[in-house]
Amino acid sequence: MRAVLEPCRLQGKIDAPPSKSMAHRYLIGAALAGEDCVLSGVDFSEDITASIDCLRALGAAIDVRGDVVQVYADRERFLHTDDPVLYCRESGSTLRFLIPLALCMGKPVTFRGSTRLMERPLAVYESLCRERGFRFAKDTDSLTVCGRMSGGRYSVRGDSSSQFLTGMIFALVWLGEDSELVIVPPFASRSYVRLTIAALHDFGAAVSFTDEYTVRIGKFRLHAYSGKIEGDYSNAAFLDGFNCLGSHVEIGNLRADSLQGDRVYRTYFRALSSGTPTLDISDCPDLGPILIALAALQNGATFTGTDRLRIKESDRGAAMHEELVKLGGGLTIGADYITVPKQTLRYRGEPLSGHNDHRIVMACTVLLSRTGGELDGIEAVRKSYPRFFEDIQKLGAEVTLYDR
Repeated sequence: MRAVLEPCRLQGKIDAPPSKSMAHRYLIGAALAGEDCVLSGVDFSEDITASIDCLRALGAAIDVRGDVVQVYADRERFLHTDDPVLYCRESGSTLRFLIPLALCMGKPVTFRGSTRLMERPLAVYESLCRERGFRFAKDTDSLTVCGRMSGGRYSVRGDSSSQFLTGMIFALVWLGEDSELVIVPPFASRSYVRLTIAALHDFGAAVSFTDEYTVRIGKFRLHAYSGKIEGDYSNAAFLDGFNCLGSHVEIGNLRADSLQGDRVYRTYFRALSSGTPTLDISDCPDLGPILIALAALQNGATFTGTDRLRIKESDRGAAMHEELVKLGGGLTIGADYITVPKQTLRYRGEPLSGHNDHRIVMACTVLLSRTGGELDGIEAVRKSYPRFFEDIQKLGAEVTLYDR
């Protein structure tokens, strides 16, 4: 699909969409609890739909009505299905969160997904399987694992993705034994592990940091939890990005006491508006595209901790450089930094591309709200924020959508 945008400023009130990160964690926590759990305010993006489908394939009973999800996973059925095939679509969270749980089953479990998903790093789990004698067989669009994890002490690299750590925590919680997860520094995206632990606390899990790099999982029995999924700071940043360019959008449904690491976007936006800062995004890589877009439209900036942008739905640094070049700008990309020079951008007739990446699509939309122009591949927003274009139209965005 293609969007055609005119230069515009937005105005009005809008609620941030529900947090995809929190929805993943609470859906899996509900499946682990083994009792009736009701979660409201769920946004059925493609990634969340993938997690629901995969949990069903693992034996969880899940009923969906409107934005409410009821989960009941009997411990006699959950993780006891035969020959499950889990369709993860393009959801890295779904895949990485569920592989360790699959390794608790003692039977083959097959994950399927897009080629790009299977290209994303899984070396942490591959090493675990090799060390423990478990099966780990990966193809271009599938992965089959087989093993039987037990409680105990595990060491996992912390420099690749916090999703591996969250996946291990889920599995050790399920096993219900005294266990320890040692994180080998450097520890990237620590805030996401805190989100996992906070969500599991709501189900009664005895999980906590005992020091900077060690997570302790104690013996306990999980219980039911029902509640509303909080709003998403990651996607709110794209809405708030318009405000940096003269719009007046009031964003609701965001908890002031949220543990989401992407809350930092407000501090970073202020820094971009007032100077040419150097900002570390190692703990908030999902903010990379919108921060780059705003830096290009304002005073420039340098971002450090950018190496993980290469292993997202696209190579996000390279993707933003490619699109900025079309507008007369560009980036300097190093091994673990990106410099955005101050630049004058204008639309030159070549449509921008979303690179099949939801966050690139939204960042390019913010760019085009200043320059006007066309953007292809906008359907990628279905991954995390299906109503993005509908929402900005309600706020006055001059955008027309076409099927190509």
